[in-house]
Amino acid sequence: MIQPPPSGPVPWERGFAQKLLFDMLRIRRMEEKCAELYGAQKIRGFLHLYIGEEACAVGALHALAPEDNIVATYREHGHALVRGVSMNAIMAEMFGKQSGCSRGRGGSMHLFDAATRFYGGNAIVGGGLPLAAGFGLAEKLQGTQRVTACFFGEGAMAEGAFHESMNLAALWRLPVLFLCENNLYAMGTALGRSEAQTDLCAKAASYAVPTMKADGMDVVAVHEAVKLAAAHVRDGLGPFFLELQTYRFRAHSMFDPELYRDKAEVAEWKTRGPLHTFSARLKAEGKLTEEEFLAFDAQANAEVQASVDFAEAAPWEPIEDLLKDVHTP
Repeated sequence: MIQPPPSGPVPWERGFAQKLLFDMLRIRRMEEKCAELYGAQKIRGFLHLYIGEEACAVGALHALAPEDNIVATYREHGHALVRGVSMNAIMAEMFGKQSGCSRGRGGSMHLFDAATRFYGGNAIVGGGLPLAAGFGLAEKLQGTQRVTACFFGEGAMAEGAFHESMNLAALWRLPVLFLCENNLYAMGTALGRSEAQTDLCAKAASYAVPTMKADGMDVVAVHEAVKLAAAHVRDGLGPFFLELQTYRFRAHSMFDPELYRDKAEVAEWKTRGPLHTFSARLKAEGKLTEEEFLAFDAQANAEVQASVDFAEAAPWEPIEDLLKDVHTP
């Protein structure tokens, strides 16, 4: 296992550091509003919130290139937003409106935007892994330097799709960066109760793939680890597995009564929350003032409200179009 870059002062200039903080704020405020809208029955179906895990998406996506491919899970609102999918298109999709990024047909779990190379939003556990291997094979055959970054949870590592995808990626030296967001509970079962081997890097290493662990609650640690891992993949050295050790502050989904973990454990993890720890670091290092933080927060809230207004006003898909793009043999 490769050791992650050493921790220390925030290694970025003021503007870039503030950009990452602002993106975490945008995710947090959007997800909080989505929970509220779900309670008001404006958003229907399944809804999986990313609150607590913001550092993973923000740190990783800012370390990747615009031309790289991104494959995500059903907990993907934050990834889509940071990748460049507009909050308007995301919110309209969750409302089921035609102006959504998937024309209102996918909802929360199926955000998609080819223009930003964001290929899901995949509702099946582990479903994005074979897609990532396919993208990697396509890029290798075309001779590009694109990285395919695939986000998935630790629960997906118990699926056959993980092992098949890792095996082929290693065998064919595909340019795939496997990013495991390990939040310890998968859908609702602790890692130690569902998988015999709880060292996730050991699982990946069994396919002769280099591995690394990083603190998924620290946006700096995530960014620097992903930057190193992506460089390995981009240099034609084959796939890389990175475990981001994180924690979701909310239940698995809005339907989840969350009976499987102790409230004291959740409270303890919240002391490591990526938003307040990073903002505190920036203030301590003279890269952020309280006034700037409050201004960023107000800006994020304004963007969220504008997206809700957009989604409310957006049209439904006409009934006559409901069979459009539906194919039968």
